Amino acid sequence: MSILLTEKTSVLIQGITGKEGLRALTAMRAYRTRVPCGVTPGKGGHVADGAPVFGTVRDALSSFPEINVSAVYVPPSAAKSAVLEALEAGVPLVNVMTEKMPLKDAAYCLAAARERGARIIGPGSLGCIVPGIGRLGVVGGPLVDDIYAPGPIGVISRSGGMTNELSWLVRQAGLGQSAAVHVGGELLIGTTYADVLKEMENDPATKAVVLYAEQGVNYETEIVSLLHDGGFTKPLAVHIGGAFAETLPSGTVVGHAGAIVGKGRSAREKMAALQDAGALVAERFENLVELIHSTTHA
Repeated sequence: MSILLTEKTSVLIQGITGKEGLRALTAMRAYRTRVPCGVTPGKGGHVADGAPVFGTVRDALSSFPEINVSAVYVPPSAAKSAVLEALEAGVPLVNVMTEKMPLKDAAYCLAAARERGARIIGPGSLGCIVPGIGRLGVVGGPLVDDIYAPGPIGVISRSGGMTNELSWLVRQAGLGQSAAVHVGGELLIGTTYADVLKEMENDPATKAVVLYAEQGVNYETEIVSLLHDGGFTKPLAVHIGGAFAETLPSGTVVGHAGAIVGKGRSAREKMAALQDAGALVAERFENLVELIHSTTHA
């Protein structure tokens, strides 16, 4: 069993003829992920690095009905229409790589996905990977086989770069990953830490999880509730980045769109709440793997 991606995953790239879409096509195919085609409005009938291009998602699904994931690589102004087009065509999983998607557009798309029982990862998500199975997006880049290998540790991150760095630390510790998910750095995201933890709780391949979060927003509150309710029972090590922000004026924006300092949202307040709920809390990022490594050898 694996989460989000399986051997049957078949990916459509929206924005396949753009620079990032083409880069993702190359990266996913290099990691054994099926990408039969893509969509760029007005470019139906073209070919992108061997992949046929369609003008609409419905046209693509008519020729490739096995498609069950869309990877969205379009400008922020076009992201809403692209996501809605995928949802309306019945695509059950949409990974929105687009950053700086307008907030009102993101909110509309997330509501539309809930109504249809579909899932959105992102916006602003680098993607996800199940080592040995496949990847969405460019997670791991050209060094994917050096960073990722099948193993027992789930990786969840708010930061794309930290997804790879944390996974590298896991690999350096002699462990592999069951899956690694970049949930996205925007203020509103479709798949939260708690959503991924629920998946990993039910995944036999996942024995423990390391999680990188940040100050700002309230998604860690869902983790606290999940732990208190017994919804996640496996070892969980967490680091909250951005403790330095406590020295900045209230309301200061730091890094990602959701990283706004506010009451109850500082790194240290979050760490205290998570520790009280039973999570292993790392003061330093590099200590995450040390904490979780001991649980896998207990």
